[in-house]
Amino acid sequence: MDSNDAIPEFTKAAPGGDVGVANMSALAAGPGIKSAREVAAIIGVAVVVIGATEFALRWFNVPQYIMPAPSLIAQALVTEFPHILPHLGHTLVELFSGFGIGALIGLVLAAVITQFPFAEKIITPYILLLVTTPMLALVPLLILRFGFGYTPRIIAVALAAGPMVMINAATGFRRVDRGKIALARSYGATTLQIFWKIRAPMALPMILVGLMVGAIFGLLTAVGAEMVGGGFGLGNRLTSYSSMIQMPQFFAVVVILSMLGILIYILFFLIGKKWASWEA
Repeated sequence: MDSNDAIPEFTKAAPGGDVGVANMSALAAGPGIKSAREVAAIIGVAVVVIGATEFALRWFNVPQYIMPAPSLIAQALVTEFPHILPHLGHTLVELFSGFGIGALIGLVLAAVITQFPFAEKIITPYILLLVTTPMLALVPLLILRFGFGYTPRIIAVALAAGPMVMINAATGFRRVDRGKIALARSYGATTLQIFWKIRAPMALPMILVGLMVGAIFGLLTAVGAEMVGGGFGLGNRLTSYSSMIQMPQFFAVVVILSMLGILIYILFFLIGKKWASWEA
């Protein structure tokens, strides 16, 4: 029997729980927005900040090429969006493809290393190498090998997202109540049954955190890869607009990227609220 599956001593638990980026309860069990008053307050703060920025930039006559006013950014967002939309589609293709591949591999590796300690000793050094290596540094090499199409960007996104998913998922698979495992073994449950019925459900909060972090890292990597080389994607638009000193259009793309990041967070927040809020 694995030492992790030994029957534990049932002592009084410490009050409270871990709260942080590695705990889905911090995302799924937060206070949230519960009234129209809170919504109005959030909107009011945004209006004040944007209005103050607009006033300050116009009052001090800051040149547009240094920092455009919010009104100019909003105007560029509307007028340039038909030209930006195809590039947004390219970035989403890279993100979804690379993230899907990386997340799948990360989940499989997390399951393997938590079930087979010898495999963990072999795989972990390479995962740490991927985590500490900036994927953008590999993009030029990938472009030389695979060209300027989707392939090098998808590979870079997968390499950026996969380790994040694997690390969080592996942590979740280990955060298991050993009493439940001992009880299941006493009833004759196999290792596979314990994994699917106990480890996987209890690891779901951490898996969702890993998927969220991996998706955000994947988005940043996709944009960075587009800036390194290629003629399409939001990263390419950033490079193009900055080279032509079209700063309203540049910041319009930045706003779109920020909205994508927020949508990723909201998506996994809602999934966690529905499927992982029991941990709270």
